Amino acid sequence: MNSFSSKAYWEQRYSENGNSGAGSYGRLASYKADILNAFIAFNRISSILELGCGDGNQLSLMTPVASYIGVDVSETTINNCRKKFPSGNYTFLKSGTIDKNTYADLVLSLDVIFHLVEDDIFKKYMNDLFHHSKKYVIIYSSNVDAEWPATHVRHRNITKFAREHIIGWTLKAYLPNKYPFDKSDQNNTSFSDFMIFSREDEPVFLSAV
Repeated sequence: MNSFSSKAYWEQRYSENGNSGAGSYGRLASYKADILNAFIAFNRISSILELGCGDGNQLSLMTPVASYIGVDVSETTINNCRKKFPSGNYTFLKSGTIDKNTYADLVLSLDVIFHLVEDDIFKKYMNDLFHHSKKYVIIYSSNVDAEWPATHVRHRNITKFAREHIIGWTLKAYLPNKYPFDKSDQNNTSFSDFMIFSREDEPVFLSAV
């Protein structure tokens, strides 16, 4: 694991015409979009920052907002997303180039964290998620500390990390996946759940979620 680079893995994957994976397509993508679009509408979200935007297929199903910034480690996928979403409302940046004073109403992490196999990258990523948010953070990921046979996957206990290291934020909702992981049907099921955080003084409307 020590020699594995998540950044190199995803750049190679996208440069060889790979995509973001089954979670960003089909019924899993539709399920995620339903949850996110309801949240965006009921909480009047006008700006979104997504850390790990991937190939943009999930984004294509989301309600447009006044400002969207997508960040990814892969220069290939960033360039592809710029072509796919040419509107001025969409900005795409390579990881490490976003200004520390950039903030959004909602910061998203969708099927990303279990791909961060390196401890230092995981910790920085988690801190960035909450640092760049003005109001809400939504994480869609597994939530248990566990190894996995695939070299590009390592599961993390996110809620435990947040309790111990993230100050001033509250887990407001935990939504188990509508299609829980089934080893025999991995393209249509997922080990990811929704975790919705907000700043402690920020109300969250979840009645349509």
